Amino acid sequence: MSAVRQERVPVITGIGVVAPGGVGTKAFWELLTAGRTATRAISLFDAGSFRSRIAAECDFDPAAEGLSPQEIRRMDRAAQFAVVAAREALTDSGLELAEIDPGLIGVSIGSAVGCTTGLEEEYVVLSDGGRRWLLDPSYAVPQLYGYMVPSTMAVEVAWACGAEGPVSLTSTGCTAGLDSMGHGAQLIREGSAEIVLAGATDAPLSPITVACFDAIRATSPNNADPESASRPFDLNRDGFVLGEGAAVMVLEEREAARRRGARGYAEISGFARRSNAFHMTGLKPDGREMAEAIRDALRQAGASAGDVDYINAHGSGTRQNDRHETAAFKRSLGERAREIPVSSIKSMIGHSLGAIGSIEIAASALALRHQVVPPTANLHTPDPECDLDYVPLTAREHAMDAVLSVGSGFGGFQSAMLLRRGETA
Repeated sequence: MSAVRQERVPVITGIGVVAPGGVGTKAFWELLTAGRTATRAISLFDAGSFRSRIAAECDFDPAAEGLSPQEIRRMDRAAQFAVVAAREALTDSGLELAEIDPGLIGVSIGSAVGCTTGLEEEYVVLSDGGRRWLLDPSYAVPQLYGYMVPSTMAVEVAWACGAEGPVSLTSTGCTAGLDSMGHGAQLIREGSAEIVLAGATDAPLSPITVACFDAIRATSPNNADPESASRPFDLNRDGFVLGEGAAVMVLEEREAARRRGARGYAEISGFARRSNAFHMTGLKPDGREMAEAIRDALRQAGASAGDVDYINAHGSGTRQNDRHETAAFKRSLGERAREIPVSSIKSMIGHSLGAIGSIEIAASALALRHQVVPPTANLHTPDPECDLDYVPLTAREHAMDAVLSVGSGFGGFQSAMLLRRGETA
């Protein structure tokens, strides 16, 4: 008679964050709970010619964050974010990597736009400011090929922690941060790794990215008042605000974390994805695919709508997304949706594309730890079609055992993850 295999439950034991408003998990959580916004006029380049000239920038000094001159020269800004966040997460976890078989350490990183900053900077140099069609490769930095291959960011994190197990890069647009966390959790569940550095990073604040979102009029043109430009679920919203940043978390198997006395922020209990196969940027108003992802995540966790205590929404601040998401909550959770507090941290730190899903998971885990729901900043006049409890303006103390975090991305991607307050919390 064969022995019954014990379920392997992934638990978050370390968190590292690089976000607008302050580098590090402590600064990140303080900004969220204070309801402060980190959106401002773009300072990383001259944005004077663009329709939307605002963003949520990270005040990031790579040397001050411990990166060497060689690392700074080698890595794109997004890769720098990821490595700094990974190092903070490892320190927070209390792991001694020297005592762990490197073949049991994995890395799962997400990104929507890869090394956009480095690629654009190099194009400007090689093309002489866009004046030459034929580029002169002799002016290129040796790292240019690495900028063109997004997986180099996952490799940098692997080098930083000595990982010799599974290493991967997930690029599924704005759900990449959720999807990379889901993949990392699966590596733990199936026993492919004992430790996984999972998260996402993006540094998309460059002229080409701003121009692309300008062209489809997706970003807010509220240049006169950048602090209040990101307004998820508000009747007067006029588009999302670009951001940048990274979050990386240490995932471990629950029993192993318990044996070493680790502090667990949250257990990853369920994760599911769907696609609408409909439109590159459009969303169906009924929210069916997101609702199905939510139901599947709950099913995997053995949970019901009544178990969800808080929803960390995608909440981008576009009319299409906010109404689609509201419909998805009602469709998947029924009347319970009206009783659950929901909020969007994009109101404070903008939308960092692929990175934001992992940053929101970090916020969800911290909400469980501190039993506080971050607010939706700038929500003064609720959209009547978004008629749920969107926690306007002020953080709220709230008893929580389970948090649902969702994401929606161009291409029709829809992802949902359920976190539970773990026994080691």
